[in-house]
Amino acid sequence: MPKKKPVEVEKWHAEKTWTAAHREKMTFGQRVADSVASGMGSWAFIIIQTLFVIAWMTLNIVEVATHRWDPYPFILLNLLFSTQAAYAAPIIMMSQNRSAERDRFQANADFQTNIEAKKDIESLQRQLARIENDKLDKIIELLGEGDGSGLEAALEAAKAARSAKADKPSPVSGSATASAQPAES
Repeated sequence: MPKKKPVEVEKWHAEKTWTAAHREKMTFGQRVADSVASGMGSWAFIIIQTLFVIAWMTLNIVEVATHRWDPYPFILLNLLFSTQAAYAAPIIMMSQNRSAERDRFQANADFQTNIEAKKDIESLQRQLARIENDKLDKIIELLGEGDGSGLEAALEAAKAARSAKADKPSPVSGSATASAQPAES
């Protein structure tokens, strides 16, 4: 009996995952946009910006120095926030578009994995059906070699079980022929 080759696990692990392949395709600007969007969506950014606003308002209300650079309506602060929002919105949208693209890429990779798994399951099912048929053939053969006393009923039961198994549709592929007929090598 020839020895089967072991599965090449090292080769499988050496292949890139979909995230690594997607990350390689990103340009410098896309990586910067993702970093900016990630930073602006963090608690650290919100806390730092809140502390900045509190310090800005405090320094302009208390009049620590003799000169207030942005008196009470804080028009300069509003201008800074408007500028920040004007640049942040498109950057965040670029990052969201890339996230949607990444999700589509992942869904496609998952679909391909599912197709390969289905093929493997169907192959295993055919092999199990072949093994079961071989066992039933062996049982029928052994029963046929007996002395004939009461074995005819057992022989008929084994044949009926085999034909019932052949008529039953495959749960994976939905066809009766996939589970009843052995795969050709």
